[in-house]
Amino acid sequence: MKRAGLSLVLLTLVAVASTTAATQNIASRGEELLTLDSGTVKVGIDRAKGAAITWLSSADYPKNLVNSADPGRLIQQSYYAGLLLDRKAEGQSKAWSPWSWNPIQGGGVGSWARVTEFRRHDDHTLYAETIPNLWDMPSEPAAAIMRQWTAFEPAMPNVVVVRCEFVAQREPGDRWGPALPRHQEIPACYFTRNFSVMKSYLGDGVWREETQRPGPPWGKAHPPRRAMAFFTPDGAGVTVFSPASTQHWNFGPHGGGASADPAAGPCMHVAPIDRVNLGPRSTYRYRYWLVVGREPQLAARLDDLWRKYSAERAQLTEP
Repeated sequence: MKRAGLSLVLLTLVAVASTTAATQNIASRGEELLTLDSGTVKVGIDRAKGAAITWLSSADYPKNLVNSADPGRLIQQSYYAGLLLDRKAEGQSKAWSPWSWNPIQGGGVGSWARVTEFRRHDDHTLYAETIPNLWDMPSEPAAAIMRQWTAFEPAMPNVVVVRCEFVAQREPGDRWGPALPRHQEIPACYFTRNFSVMKSYLGDGVWREETQRPGPPWGKAHPPRRAMAFFTPDGAGVTVFSPASTQHWNFGPHGGGASADPAAGPCMHVAPIDRVNLGPRSTYRYRYWLVVGREPQLAARLDDLWRKYSAERAQLTEP
C-alpha cells in the first residue's frame, strides 16, 4: 500500500510539473507577440523577428496583412550609411554586394535580429529595443540600437502611430567612412500580395491610382500628402502616412498572384524616403502612422492627420 501510495504521489507530482511547464511554455510563446487591440484594429510586434510589426488586422479584414516571409519584409526600421563595400571574402551575400552599412530591424540575410527589451510600456504602448543585423551579412549585428514605441493615435481607433529612434554606434574612422547622403526608408513596409490596388492620397477625398510592374526595381511615387494606400480588390485597405518623408516613395508588387498568405514570397512593398547623412554616431528619430479601413474612412483620417502633423519632420542629431 505504501509503495502504491508513493507511486500515486510521484505520478501526481509529475503531472503537476508537466502542467506547470506546459503553462510556462505557453506563456513564454504568448509573449513572443505583443499586441494592442482597439476593437477596430489589432497591431502586434514580434520578439522573434526583431520586434518589428508583424501583425496588422481589422474588424473589416481580420486576417494578418503584413508579409513576413523573410527578415527583409515586415513593417520595420531600415537605414543606410557610408561607403559601398565588397565583403564577399567575409561571407557577404553575392546578391547584395557591394553594399553600404545597412542595419535592418528584422535581421540580415538568413538571420533574425536580437531583441534586448520587449514589453508593454503602459496600457496603451508597446516598447522594444533591438540590436539590428546588417542586411548583406549572415548573422552580423550592426553597431546600433533601434527603439520603437507602438500605440494608437488618440481618439482614432483605426490609426496606429509608431515612433522610431535609431542610434548609430560605429567607431569613427571605420571601414564605412564618414557620413554620406543616403536614402532612408521611413519605414520599410511589406503587405500581403492581395493588397494589390495602389493609390496615392491627394487630399479632400481624392486619390490617384498608381501602376507598377513587379519589382525590384521599385516604382517611384510622389504622394503630395505623404500617404499611400493599398487595397484588396473588394476594398479593404491600409495606408502609410509618413510626413517626415522628403523624397519619392518606393512602391510596387513583388511576384504575381493574389496571395493572402503572410509567409508567401509574393508581396506588396512601400517605403517613404528621407535623405539623410548618417554618421558613425548619429541619432535619427521620426514617426509614421498606419491607417486601416475602407477608402472613405482612410480619407477622413488622413485629412485629420495632415492637419495635425503635416509640418512634422525627422530629427537628426550629430554629436
